[in-house]
Amino acid sequence: MRIDVVSIFPEYLAPLELSLIGKARQDGLLQLNVHDLRTFTTDKHRTVDDTPYGGGAGMVMKPEPWAQALESIASEANAEAGRPEAEGSSDGPTTKPVLIVPSPAGERFNQALAYELAEEDRLVFACGRYEGIDERVIEWAAGHFTVRPVSLGDYVLNGGEVAVLAMVEAIGRLLPGVVGNPESLVEESHSDGLLEYPVYTKPSSWRDRDVPAVLLSGNHGKIAQWRRHEQFRRTAERRPDLLAEFDAGRLTRADRTVFGELGYDVVDGRLRRRPDADLPD
Repeated sequence: MRIDVVSIFPEYLAPLELSLIGKARQDGLLQLNVHDLRTFTTDKHRTVDDTPYGGGAGMVMKPEPWAQALESIASEANAEAGRPEAEGSSDGPTTKPVLIVPSPAGERFNQALAYELAEEDRLVFACGRYEGIDERVIEWAAGHFTVRPVSLGDYVLNGGEVAVLAMVEAIGRLLPGVVGNPESLVEESHSDGLLEYPVYTKPSSWRDRDVPAVLLSGNHGKIAQWRRHEQFRRTAERRPDLLAEFDAGRLTRADRTVFGELGYDVVDGRLRRRPDADLPD
């Protein structure tokens, strides 16, 4: 996979040289390029922003530097792939890169979207600042990219760099070979729509707190069931909103018993919380 990031603070992306993502870059599993937007300006002050039309507080990022940066990235990536046009040719499917624009007005980033984006060959991230990027850039870019405004959550950051760090790590770790033990990807939070079960390590007793006995039993069947049921409990307590979309059609009798204790019934393959139910202490 090739990832390009455009920012006026390229040094902000330095953590992508570290840990698993940094190793993936060194091993050639991930090609990641960070571009300084200011190198695509033409005035001596390297200006990237201006006052907003219609008035209001703050500044807006100018369209032309962004167009120049994105055109350069599209041309470079297509040249490397031997493709003459970003839109592809009549002989094959479209080859548009995916342009991700971090924005509180975008679709919510989640694990399912991370898996979806990990299937792409090329991703481009546009880190906005100030009051955002001139909307005409988004409209223009649709002719060269598959544009996807994406939000980490319902809050506002100073710029897109923090969001890009999070998204690149979430996506990059799903690429084959990046995580040493691929089974760990299957068991973590949100991989199956639930939160992850609690984990423990040595010693078995610590400050008067013991590891659950089942984890010391050596019975892998019982351990797997315990972990699954702990996922149910943790999700019901911390993120009950996730259970509204959970497919309950394949729950075992033991699974249904646990959800019953948590105040849920299975109706038409979905979990429905009983109005008078209280979560256990």
